[in-house]
Amino acid sequence: MYQIKQAAQAETDIRKSRFIAMALPVSERAQAQRELARIRSEHPSARHVCWVLLCAGDSGMDDDGEPSGTAARPIYNVLVHRQLQNVLLVVVRYFGGIKLGAGGLMRAYSQAAVAALDAAEKTPVVALASWWLVCGFAHENSLRHWCVQHDLAIVQACYAEQVRLRVSLPLAQADTLRRHLLDSLGGVVDMHDGDSFGG
Repeated sequence: MYQIKQAAQAETDIRKSRFIAMALPVSERAQAQRELARIRSEHPSARHVCWVLLCAGDSGMDDDGEPSGTAARPIYNVLVHRQLQNVLLVVVRYFGGIKLGAGGLMRAYSQAAVAALDAAEKTPVVALASWWLVCGFAHENSLRHWCVQHDLAIVQACYAEQVRLRVSLPLAQADTLRRHLLDSLGGVVDMHDGDSFGG
């Protein structure tokens, strides 16, 4: 599977209709909804704003007034064919006065989606693991330094009786890093899987 590294856009004109396709990297539905709201506000006179969201465990699509199956489904098919996820693909249509028919619409939305994805840089999806690392305040600096040395992203910090840092790391490196952590800080740091230890 792949994802796009940053937003990409392409525009095509088909029989006087203007199609503006935008591919955006997203990680959740709430982020996608914010992007959709922004795009709609930037294109208030567009006839249709059709979209497909593909995220891990969360997806959706909308023809936005186009005949059912003629807009979102072709966009979806392009995304699946390109093996993409964590992406929102939006196609804004400014109607040019000439009806394209069902087949013409499907080709137009597919063509627009392909153009946007051709402009996007793609990268393989890296499966991530999440840990909570817990230590006393006296050891926080050592733990943070260890995280920096091993390229662990600290995504959340909680302070109560102890310091709790939630870190994200490539799943493929989890076992090796677990051993390194135990060897380096095993006496002062406790580790819990991120999914089973609340923040």
